Parts: sequence; C-alpha cells; structure tokens
Amino acid sequence: MNFDYSPKVRELQARLAQFMDAHVHPNEGRYRDEVAANRVRGNPWVPTALVEELKAKARRQGLWNLFLPDSARGAGLTNLEYAPLAEIMGRVTWAPEVFNCNAPDTGNMETIERYGSDEQKRQWLEPLLEGTIRSAFLMTEPAVASSDATNIEASIARSGDEYVINGRKWWSSGAGDPRCALYIVMGKTDPGAPAHRQQSMLLVPAAAAGIRVVRPLGVLGFDDAPHGHMEIELVDVRVPASSVLKGEGCGFEIAQGRLGPGRIHHCMRLIGLAERALGMMVRRLASRVAFGAEIARQTVWQERIAESRCMIEQARLLVLKSAWLMDTVGNKAARKEIAMIKVVAPNVACKVIDWAIQAYGAAGVDDDFLAGAYASARSLRLADGPDEVHRNAVAKMELREANAPR
Repeated sequence: MNFDYSPKVRELQARLAQFMDAHVHPNEGRYRDEVAANRVRGNPWVPTALVEELKAKARRQGLWNLFLPDSARGAGLTNLEYAPLAEIMGRVTWAPEVFNCNAPDTGNMETIERYGSDEQKRQWLEPLLEGTIRSAFLMTEPAVASSDATNIEASIARSGDEYVINGRKWWSSGAGDPRCALYIVMGKTDPGAPAHRQQSMLLVPAAAAGIRVVRPLGVLGFDDAPHGHMEIELVDVRVPASSVLKGEGCGFEIAQGRLGPGRIHHCMRLIGLAERALGMMVRRLASRVAFGAEIARQTVWQERIAESRCMIEQARLLVLKSAWLMDTVGNKAARKEIAMIKVVAPNVACKVIDWAIQAYGAAGVDDDFLAGAYASARSLRLADGPDEVHRNAVAKMELREANAPR
C-alpha cells in the first residue's frame, strides 16, 4: 500500500491551498455576515454572493468537480487522489461548494452517474456538474428507524406510466437552497417483495405538485442556512415511470452503493476540520497564561495535543486505506474499511474539536468556527449511519472471517 501523493496530487494540493488562503479563509467573516443579514431580512435560505463569486474563480482555475472517480465527467482523480484535496476543502464547512464538491450533491451525482440512464444524466447530472442546480437526498423518515433502510415506509405506487409518491421525509440536506431542483426519493414500490427488493429510488423534480417543505431542522442550535436540513411532505406526487433509477426493487442496492464514495467524502473533510481545530488549540494554549505559566506547559494539555496528533494521523491513514481499496478492489470489498472510517473520523473530529473548545475556555462555546465544527462533526455520527450500525457491520465481518474455512 503506497499512499504517497503523486506529483499531480501535490500540484493540486498546492493550488487548492493557495486558493483557500487567498479567497476562502479571508472571507469567512464576510460569509457569516451575509448569512446573518439574510436572516435579519427574514430569509436565510438565500445563496450567498460570496460563494457564487468564488465558484467562478475556482472554475477558471480548474478547481472544479474534483471528485467523481472512474468517469470522464470528473477531474480524472481516484478516490485516493481526491482524499487530500477534500481534506483541504474540509477546513471550512462551506468551502466544498465553491469547488462543486459539496454534499449531498457529490453523492447524488455519483449515484446518477452510476445508476442513471443517459436521459437522466442529460436532464439532471449535467446541470449538477455545471453547478447551475442543487439536489437533496430523501431517504430518512421521522416515523421509523431509518438506519435500517428496509424500514422505509414512503409509498411509491405505479399508476399507468407514472409513479405516485406519498410519505414524509426529514434531514433532507440541501433542500433549503432555492436552487435545489432535484430530490432523489427512496420509497417502497413492492411491500410484498423480499425485504431488500421492496424499495426503489426516483428522480423527482423539487417543484413537482404535492411537495411541501414543512420546516428546517436544527443541528445543536444551528440551522445550517443557506444549506439547511428540511422536513418534507410528499402527497400524491406524480412523476413519469422513466424517473426510476436503475429499476424497480433496486433502491436498497443503490442506497448501499451510495454509502461508499459520496459518504467517505465526509470522512476526508473531517480530517481537515480536526487539523484546523488542533492548530487553533495549539496557538491558543501558547498565547495564554494561567497560574504563572503558559497553559501549553501544563502536562495535561501536552498530552491532549499529542493525543490529537496521534488520532488525526491514524484517521487519515484509515481514510487513505479505505480510498485505496475502493480504487483497487471496489466499494464492496472495501466495505469493512468504509464502515470503520465512518466511526473513526467523526469521533476523532469531535474529540479534537471538544478539546479545542476547552482550550479556549468560555470563548470556545462562543466561537463561530469551533461551535459550528463540533455540531457538524457530531451530526455526522448519525448522518452517515449511526456508529452502532457501522460497528455492528464490522463485528459481523470479523466473525465471518474468523469462522471461515481455512
């Protein structure tokens, strides 16, 4: 296993870091001010002028659609090559959109690329890659434990040459954005089929009749505007039968496939978030004096700094191994490593950010970046599947391997 970065990746790392230093980090205050001003006006779900300006700059510099492996529509990077770039973008929670590498669009674009028809790609994938529209993924439901995808209850009934959808979804990230034009909706087309063949996925226009955005949901007090996580009601929503992805009964298969590339991106970005928090912690500790000495000289903080570095390095290596396996043996064969990193990365980020907050004292809970970063990292212990589900999957694979004939 060779995780050394190629000259191509090193060059992209340098260009991306330079862009972040020149255009993103200096404008974090402006971004917060724009969102706050829109909130005062009564509508925080408005795309910021800043991000739109930076998108144009990023595109001109060739820093666009860096994800999407194994596709001529992407930048020609493997998952392993993309990982260090996602880490750089992950240092600022809103930065990935600047490069059209933001969730949930990356996962949705990979889903359409992998499972969509030529016409579906023309209608939806191409404008998503252009960045002219955005999308949301509607799987999770408030009435059932959605960590088990077979529990999904939303009804998708065939009616002639149409499907009729009824159900209630929530945590539909990105649905607050007025540019969100597409929902990928998972529901049951055949409740009588075997458990893993009951579900299907449809490409549904966000403007279709019968769709109502009920409310935005908060993440530890943050509304994540202008991105947002919405609760959505679908009542007798009709779409053409051609809207189905891959075919009836393939919803669970697609959901499992989507859990790979699009969602390991979160883990890649979390490494960047943790790195930034560690840097902030170190600088804060070196600049503060308590009880007659720099706080950084206290052994408890030296232990936390060292432990943070150890955890980040271990998490990064597991991200890279997972990405390397996805590239070399495929997502299915890499499923154990994917499950492990989805537990490790958010837990590491949560711990390091929590220590950074502690290092800042009272200022830590008021710091926009640290508080928001913690909320984001903590939510990803659920959004990418609960820790318990991933740990259960890893344990089952270990038990199977231990009991396999030698």
